[in-house]
Amino acid sequence: QLQADPTLAARMQQIEMQTAQYIANHPSPSRSLITIPVVVHVIWNSSTPAENISTAQVQSQIDRLNLDYQKLNTDVSQVPSVWASLVANYQIQFCLATKDPNGNTTTGIVRVQTNSTSFIDDDKVKYTAQGGDDAWPAASYLNLWCCNLGNGLLGYAQFPGGPAATDGVVITYTGFGSTGTATAPYNLGRTATHEIGHWLNLYHIWGDDNGACTGSDQVNDTPNQGSEHYGCPTFPATDNCSASSPGTMFMNYMDYSDEDCLNMFTAGQITWMYNSIQTYLPNLLTNSVCDFTLAVLDPKRNSDEKYILLNHMSNQYFIPKENGVRSFSLYNMMGQKIV
Repeated sequence: QLQADPTLAARMQQIEMQTAQYIANHPSPSRSLITIPVVVHVIWNSSTPAENISTAQVQSQIDRLNLDYQKLNTDVSQVPSVWASLVANYQIQFCLATKDPNGNTTTGIVRVQTNSTSFIDDDKVKYTAQGGDDAWPAASYLNLWCCNLGNGLLGYAQFPGGPAATDGVVITYTGFGSTGTATAPYNLGRTATHEIGHWLNLYHIWGDDNGACTGSDQVNDTPNQGSEHYGCPTFPATDNCSASSPGTMFMNYMDYSDEDCLNMFTAGQITWMYNSIQTYLPNLLTNSVCDFTLAVLDPKRNSDEKYILLNHMSNQYFIPKENGVRSFSLYNMMGQKIV
């Protein structure tokens, strides 16, 4: 996109400057929970019916985003103690849209059969006329495309400042969610966690400087790092940029470590994402196209699955069937039983 649009780099730099200025002007902001409506465009070819992933698989991806972006993932306990204080409640949640751009009821999932057998990072999947599906308005929705990505791609994202028609994130169908076609080691839904970080203006934790130790991810509380990690390193993992313990933050969602080794954003990263929303996605602060909220039934349980989704507008709730919950009681903050 930078090659196709010479002005994009300048727009991205302006957004970075605006975000940095907002953070400087609001050093201790009070944060309210931001709900990001998601539309999932499932693009599939009849030669591979598995590309038409199930609704349950789509929901498993939304569930993972809610766990990771609200620090509800149980493996956050594996964050090394030296960095444990950096992990905060992120105050960002995701839901499948319940209203489409015309105000009609929707599941938040659009299924499109295509003649294309695979896609690459040239954005064709984002256009109906090129075998994909057109984006919903970028100011009001996170567009998430699921398709068969070629060239070994797991996913890619557009940073803030790009065209509205291509705004969003693309994930390959074998790395989407945590069930169905999701394949190890990319079967926890964290490819989307990583790519949505880019969509919210986060850079790779190593600064993309090819080991020069001079690049930056624009975040002050992440250690300097030479390059990406693969597999699951053992703590402490050091390199030429962080040569002594605690070394590199290989468990950060913005690294390339295996998904079962990733478990944290830092407070600085969350501040950057949160304030990027304030800067370039203000419509999300008053979202009215989805109403579900994640509620953990018992955060002390040793499982990521003990949760429900609440619809504030209709007083309905949704219990993912795989979590094994058969009954529950729900209390408000006054201790009064409401369900």
